[in-house]
Amino acid sequence: MARPSDRSSSAQNLSSFLANSEAMHQRSDHWNVTLQAVAQRFDQEFKGQPFELPDEVKAMPVYQEWKAGLLAAKAASPFWDLVKPRKQQRCLDIGCGVSFLIYPWREWEALFFGQDISTVARDTLNSRGPQLNSKLFKGVKLGGAHALQYEEDQFDMAIATGFSCYYSLDYWTAVMQDVKRVLKPDGVFVFDIVDAELPAAENWAILETYMGTEVFLEGYNHWRQLFETTGAEVVKQKSGDIFRLFQVRFKR
Repeated sequence: MARPSDRSSSAQNLSSFLANSEAMHQRSDHWNVTLQAVAQRFDQEFKGQPFELPDEVKAMPVYQEWKAGLLAAKAASPFWDLVKPRKQQRCLDIGCGVSFLIYPWREWEALFFGQDISTVARDTLNSRGPQLNSKLFKGVKLGGAHALQYEEDQFDMAIATGFSCYYSLDYWTAVMQDVKRVLKPDGVFVFDIVDAELPAAENWAILETYMGTEVFLEGYNHWRQLFETTGAEVVKQKSGDIFRLFQVRFKR
């Protein structure tokens, strides 16, 4: 027969488990709302549908740059400047968009795997990717960066550019943990964050907010704390016009 102290300990453990499960459920619900908003924003852009914006936003120089197609170059992070995919490496592009169609994956001869929350991006790549190069293109799955639909120790490299700013650091802690899971022990993770200290970052964030997605302008000290918490060691970094690009390895 269990002693009263044992039953009390078991009850406390169960209570703690249920409380943690409820907290995780609440976070998951909040993340899903954000994921849906970001997916809608990018589905709209990929479809070429217009955004309804107030006149004061349309008057901003950053909107004029976006409308003229000049903002994309400033907002893009050339991850290959830090680490270029190599022949036959298994690379996971998280939040890939239409990366396989516009970046030189055929030149790199690296194996491309993707995951994105945009159904338009997934369907476009799964339709056109095999036509472009069926040997390198390995398919795109639908889902958030915190729940990667791949096996442990599967990839030499993971990439996540252009979307960290839409999610809280709490969410990104979960992302880092899942990226670490799917990377090989010597694998690298290349991703970018909005550099809140850059002059263009705030105006870009305002434009994105009006397009339907909240932007989190976190200071670098907060990101440094997240790196320490998740065991991410910065190997290289590079600043752009809006984003700062990082290459990290995870402590094992």
